[in-house]
Amino acid sequence: MYPAAKAPLSAMIQAEHLSKRFGEVVAADDITLAIAPGEIFGLIGANGAGKTTLVKMLATLLTPTSGTASVAGFDTMRQSAEVRRHIGYVPQLLSADGDLTGRENMLLSARLYALPRRERDQLIDGALSAMGLADAADRLVKTYSGGMIRRLEIAQAMLHRPDVLFMDEPTVGLDPLARDAVWEHVRMLRQSFGMTMLVTTHYLEEADLLCDRIAIMQRGRFVAVGSPRDLKLAVGPNATLDDVLVHLVGQTSEQEGGFGDVRRARHSAIVHG
Repeated sequence: MYPAAKAPLSAMIQAEHLSKRFGEVVAADDITLAIAPGEIFGLIGANGAGKTTLVKMLATLLTPTSGTASVAGFDTMRQSAEVRRHIGYVPQLLSADGDLTGRENMLLSARLYALPRRERDQLIDGALSAMGLADAADRLVKTYSGGMIRRLEIAQAMLHRPDVLFMDEPTVGLDPLARDAVWEHVRMLRQSFGMTMLVTTHYLEEADLLCDRIAIMQRGRFVAVGSPRDLKLAVGPNATLDDVLVHLVGQTSEQEGGFGDVRRARHSAIVHG
């Protein structure tokens, strides 16, 4: 028997019977969820399982068909503007502009977040430094490696110090070393700012090492929720998360590269999932 989700006493992200339909397709089906402040919560499952749909509803980018949700204490439908002020969002698709420098990309984000002009330079320098990009700040982003691009996008998303950070496949298309570098900086973010994070990933070793709890999704539903340890123990004493996923729903994918490679990898992930 798999462990059920236990709602924390105080939830930074909360959903009650959340569903989303696209015509006859049910992309998210009656999802109830509670994520505690400071928690890293992972969503894993095959392409098309509903992970991105759920993230987009919580980030106010999709309107639910039914159910309710709140993020940072604000209702995602009635108080969507407040939700957006308190979140950062790192999408699957490439969001950095390759024809601008890292610093120029950051400045665009600062303006979008309406950060006070007198604070922009300090906040930008701090975010770039936190993600290990200070030395590359004035280079064109199209000269960055895939890992550097992803770290820049995370720096843009956390520039306004959000309470909640949504990351949809943050290391897609990266090799293991680049993935490790991204996650090392993500861990530092949580330690420094106490951010709550909701992450989707296909890399099960990432979820195992970095997430406090994981939800396994299939056909828009949670089929199991729990800590990586508890989920593995439910299958057997020496089970891996791969074993858990295969046992519940079926099978699992990997590379790094430059700007063009990242664009192609993320576009492929969107088209096929």
